[in-house]
Amino acid sequence: MEAGNLEVIFDRVGHFGRYQIFLYFMCAFQNISCGIHYLASVFLSVSPQHACRPPGNVSQVLFQDFSGVRLEDIWTRFSVGREDRIIVQLQNGEIWELTSCHRFRRDDKSSLNHDYNGHKSSFPCLDGYIYDKSKWRSTVVTEWDLVCNREWFGRLIQPVFMLGVLLGAAVFGYLSDRTGRRVILWTTSIGVFLCGIGVAFTFDYYSFMIARFLLAMVGSGYLVVFVYVTEFVGMKSRTWASIHLHSFFAFGTMVVALTGYFVRTWWIYQIILSMVTVPFVLCCWMLPETPFWLLSEGRYEEAQKVIDRMAKWNRTRSFKLSELLSLAGSGPAGTKASPVEKHSLSDLFYDCSIGTRTIIVWLIWFTGCFGFYSFSLNSVNLGGNEYLNFFLMGIVEIPAYIFVCVGMDRLGRRCILGFSLLSSAVTNGVIMVIPQDYHVCLMVATMAGKFSIGAAFGLIYLYTAELYPTIVRSLAVGSGSMVSRVGSIMAPFCVYLSSIWIFMPQLLVGTFAFMSGILTFMLPETLRKPLATTWKETEKQSSSDK
Repeated sequence: MEAGNLEVIFDRVGHFGRYQIFLYFMCAFQNISCGIHYLASVFLSVSPQHACRPPGNVSQVLFQDFSGVRLEDIWTRFSVGREDRIIVQLQNGEIWELTSCHRFRRDDKSSLNHDYNGHKSSFPCLDGYIYDKSKWRSTVVTEWDLVCNREWFGRLIQPVFMLGVLLGAAVFGYLSDRTGRRVILWTTSIGVFLCGIGVAFTFDYYSFMIARFLLAMVGSGYLVVFVYVTEFVGMKSRTWASIHLHSFFAFGTMVVALTGYFVRTWWIYQIILSMVTVPFVLCCWMLPETPFWLLSEGRYEEAQKVIDRMAKWNRTRSFKLSELLSLAGSGPAGTKASPVEKHSLSDLFYDCSIGTRTIIVWLIWFTGCFGFYSFSLNSVNLGGNEYLNFFLMGIVEIPAYIFVCVGMDRLGRRCILGFSLLSSAVTNGVIMVIPQDYHVCLMVATMAGKFSIGAAFGLIYLYTAELYPTIVRSLAVGSGSMVSRVGSIMAPFCVYLSSIWIFMPQLLVGTFAFMSGILTFMLPETLRKPLATTWKETEKQSSSDK
C-alpha cells in the first residue's frame, strides 16, 4: 500500500477537521502534564539557606549587627555564598557557633560576642537543620535534610527522573509499534496521574525517588502522543499541528512557574500539578487507534470504522478503503490480515545510508534535549526573580514554534533545523562574553538561546517521524527520545559544573549544537512528501531528494 494513497484518505475526510481537532486538544492535556512533571523538580527540590540546629532551646541570637531571640529572624541578613556564623546562647547557658554544615560549642560561657579566641569543640549536625522559610515552607530538601553531606541526594532527583524517562521511551516506543498507539496512551495517562499523586504521599527519600522514577517512565508516553497526532492529521496541516503540540509542553513549564510562585509547600505543589492530567484521563477511553497503524498491521475492518467515524464528525462523505487503497497481496478490506513482521532497533540500521541517518538524528536529539534542559534549569541561577526567569523560559518557546512552522513550509525542515542549531551555538558564545553582573542582558541572551534550541528540539520530533516509514516510525521517535534523555540526564550535572567554571554549560551546549548543525545538512529533505509506510518508499523519497 502506497503512502500517497494513505494521504488521500485525508483529502476525502479532511486534513484537520472537527474530529482531529477534538483528538488534538485531548492530547494537549497530556503534553501539558509532561511539561509539568519533566521540570517540576526545579522548585520541588529548592535548597534554601540553612544552618545547623543547636542542641537545645535558644535564649539569645547574635548575627552580624542583629541581636534577638528568634533564629528565624536572621535569614534576611544572610549573604548567599558566604559562610556566615550564627552565635546562639541556649537556655542552659551554653554558647554555640552555627554554620551551614557545622556547629561549635565554646568552652567559655561568660560572654556572647563575635570575637572569641578561646577553645571550642566541633560537633556534627545530629539535631538536623534550621531553614529559611521566607520563600518555601517546605521542599523535599528540607523534608529529608538533603544538604551538606547529603546534598548529592538532592542533586540526583532530576537525573534519576530523566533516567526513568529514558527507560520508558525505549519500552513504550517499542510497545506502541507492537500493541498500538491507543493502548499505550491509556496506560501512560492513567499512570502519570496515579504516580504523580503518589509522589506527594511518599514517606521518605527512597520512596520519593521510586515514585518519581515510575512517574518518569509512564511520562515518556509524550513521544507516543506525538506519533499519534502525526498519524491522525493530514499532510496539509501536519506541520503546524505537530510543532504546536510542543507549545503545550511550554504551557506546562509556565504552569510550574506559576504554581511554584503561589504554592510553597512541596507536597501540595505536587498534587496541584498532577491534577492537570485529569481531563485526559477522563476522556482517553474515547481515543481510537490511528488508521496508519491499523493498515500497517493489516486490520482493515477496524481502520474502516475509524475512517467512517472521522467522516461523520467532519461532515464529509465516507468511502470504502478497498476502493482507494492498493492492497497488493492482502485482499480487500475485510479479509484476514497476513502475519505482520515485527521490528526491532536493528531496523533503524537497515543499510549504511539509513544507519548514518539514524546516528545523525540521534546526535540532534541528544543536543536538543541537552541544550533545552541546560537553559531551563540554569535560568533560576541568573539573578532576579527565579519564577519570572523560569516562566520566560517557557513562554519563549511559543514564538520559536511559530518560527519553525513558518520557516519549514518555505525553506524546508533541514534548513530550519540546521539554522536553529547553529544559531544556538552562536548564542552560547555570546553569553560567554557578557559580564555576570549584567543580569538583564544575560537573561535576554539566554532566552535567545532557548528560542533557538527550542525550535530545533521541537522540529526534530516531526522530522524524525517523516524520515522513517510507518512500520518503525514510533520506534524511531522512541529511540531518538531515549537518546535525548541521556542529554537531559547530563544537563543537571552540566549546570553543577558552573561552580568549577561558570561558562562550562555554554561551552558544552555550544559545541554540540555546532556539530549537530553541520551534520544536519547531510539528511534528506521531507517537505511536501507523503509519509512512507515501507522501506521501499523511504528509499524512493531519499533518491528523489538527491
